[in-house]
Amino acid sequence: MLSERRLQVLRAIVQDYVGTEEPVGSKALTERHSLGVSPATVRNDMAALEDEGYIAQPHTSAGRIPTDKGYRLFVDKLAGVKPMSAPERRAIQNFLDGAVDLDDVVARTVRLLAQLTRQVAVVQYPSLTRSTVRHVELLSLAPARVMLVLITDTGRVEQRMVDCPAPFGEASLADLRARLNSRVAGRRFTDVPRLVEDLPEGFDVEDRGTVSTVLSTLLETLVEENEERLMIGGTANLTRFGHDFPLTIRPVLEALEEQVVLLKLLGEAGDSGMTVRIGHENAYEGLNSTSVVSVGYGSGGEAVAKLGVVGPTRMDYPGTMGAVRAVARYVGQILAES
Repeated sequence: MLSERRLQVLRAIVQDYVGTEEPVGSKALTERHSLGVSPATVRNDMAALEDEGYIAQPHTSAGRIPTDKGYRLFVDKLAGVKPMSAPERRAIQNFLDGAVDLDDVVARTVRLLAQLTRQVAVVQYPSLTRSTVRHVELLSLAPARVMLVLITDTGRVEQRMVDCPAPFGEASLADLRARLNSRVAGRRFTDVPRLVEDLPEGFDVEDRGTVSTVLSTLLETLVEENEERLMIGGTANLTRFGHDFPLTIRPVLEALEEQVVLLKLLGEAGDSGMTVRIGHENAYEGLNSTSVVSVGYGSGGEAVAKLGVVGPTRMDYPGTMGAVRAVARYVGQILAES
């Protein structure tokens, strides 16, 4: 275990390196921070921190920089989440309140996160499997053609065309709509198959084929594999950190193009807690020089998706964590009210 003083020295090194982009020396530490000890003592502490792998000496510079291990300890023990100021909170709320639908909410969230953190923002669309049904609408487009519209509690809207095996009248369609919503509205998507399995039996024999076709389309919509959608923004922000990537920025850009990689980075959507993955904690090799800060968002206290940012390991962790958490909270409120 590190002594409290050495933890203070590590905190000061991280803060200075993040702020100045320059390796940090003992003289600068004693001048900038009230450590209460001599430069010689700070040098001893830095030597101990280096021996234990928390800081490293790049090239032949007299200064030190944090390692992944050092950043990890900083985040776990030393970094409080920096609260957003009242004007910042109002700006977030005003910006997100203007959204007109779920796509607009996600697009605004990506832009906002990228601007607040000056990192790459990633927002996952609310997952269907963790959502509930708000309403199912059925619209007649032709005697044997119906549009099925599925609306979720998170404001997600899915539309499907259904070609019926036989003509289906308006009265029958209204009856199906009413019976369907009485069973599934407000229920979890995972419960829907069980709730509708015997529904065709309540209709006339000549209508059962059409009812079964509509229900099949509904169930296919609930379990589509491509439901895990992402929106990404602020990639250009990475160009500001070219020197933070040892060889080239290319592996990072390639990783950001892989949706499966990003979903794994964000983690399980059901986990609403804050996650910070630093450097080599990211399983994907192309992202070993980056950190990922993510958190779940949703309505009613349950996470339906994740959002977060990707940036160099030399990032303002308290500020980034505060921004990510604040934006997630406001997005959850908007979904709850939508």
